[in-house]
Amino acid sequence: MKYSRKKDKDFWMLAREYLHVYMSVVRNLSDKSVEAYKQSLKSYLMFLNEHKRIKDSDITFDTFSRNLVVEYVTYLKSKDYSPKTINLRLTAIRSFLKYCGEVDFELKGVHSDVCVIRKMKEDKKPVKYLPETATAAILTAYDTKTSKHRRNRMILILLYDTGARVQELSDLNLSSLNLGAVNPYITLTGKGKKTRDVPLLKKTLAHLQSYLNEFHSGKTELPLFYSNLDGKAHRLSTDSISLILKKAADKARDVCYDVPDRVHCHLFRKTKAMDLYKSGIPLPFIMQLLGHESMSTTSGFYAFATLEMMGKAMEKSTSNTTSAVKIWKQNGAKQILYSLD
Repeated sequence: MKYSRKKDKDFWMLAREYLHVYMSVVRNLSDKSVEAYKQSLKSYLMFLNEHKRIKDSDITFDTFSRNLVVEYVTYLKSKDYSPKTINLRLTAIRSFLKYCGEVDFELKGVHSDVCVIRKMKEDKKPVKYLPETATAAILTAYDTKTSKHRRNRMILILLYDTGARVQELSDLNLSSLNLGAVNPYITLTGKGKKTRDVPLLKKTLAHLQSYLNEFHSGKTELPLFYSNLDGKAHRLSTDSISLILKKAADKARDVCYDVPDRVHCHLFRKTKAMDLYKSGIPLPFIMQLLGHESMSTTSGFYAFATLEMMGKAMEKSTSNTTSAVKIWKQNGAKQILYSLD
């Protein structure tokens, strides 16, 4: 299907509006999410430039035809891109064309044409998480002899107990704490500047009170976690927090063989979610804790049975059935089966 030259010239304008207005302002997505979509679109445009010899000035909505997008997907496969990456690229193209179709009805056909392309099948892998021994070893890796170590221990405790993203932890201020509430909680600001309240456990609250007494004796609004440089409090960056966790894992590995070679902040977050799931916490609660917008995001990562959980369920099932009298041998069973009552 061919489109008018006016629609062709509108391509770059719509692309900029999609990224800088619709995605960032209307949908209120995070900068990282917008950048990911931007890079996906750039990848497709680069494919058109380098492999189809189509210049930027010649890019039109006709260059988003089903056949060309299929060629692009085939090209990514030949370069050994993972199914997940290919699907993300395809999702970005679909999302952009859907927006264009909503802006201009005549462009809905472009979106519908590309939606026919099936995504690649992704192999679902069990989510990786830390065993309890490793988590405990990491959380206690820093001693309490120095103020820096006490701060670092508090960072790790809060990172695990709240299931926060590392950026969310870095962004915390004193005003993020709501300790005077009937049920004390902390307010996290996640992707797209969306906030959520996470309850604080009694043990965590006790650690936090001690930390505040030492590092926030005044009432001045400061970052919750900071370092003193040049006599001023500077917010700890995500890199600094990641380094604190890495050093803790290195120390813990000396006393606990269950600590894996690579420990990162997101692994801590997944561990908290899995620990809650194994404890029988409903997925909607875990979804709210993690700040997931969709239940499919939560269930896709955590709603699977671990070997430990399957084993316990099988044992429970066996113990309940072996001693029970078979229903067809119970008195009056045949009378119930062969009657109209």
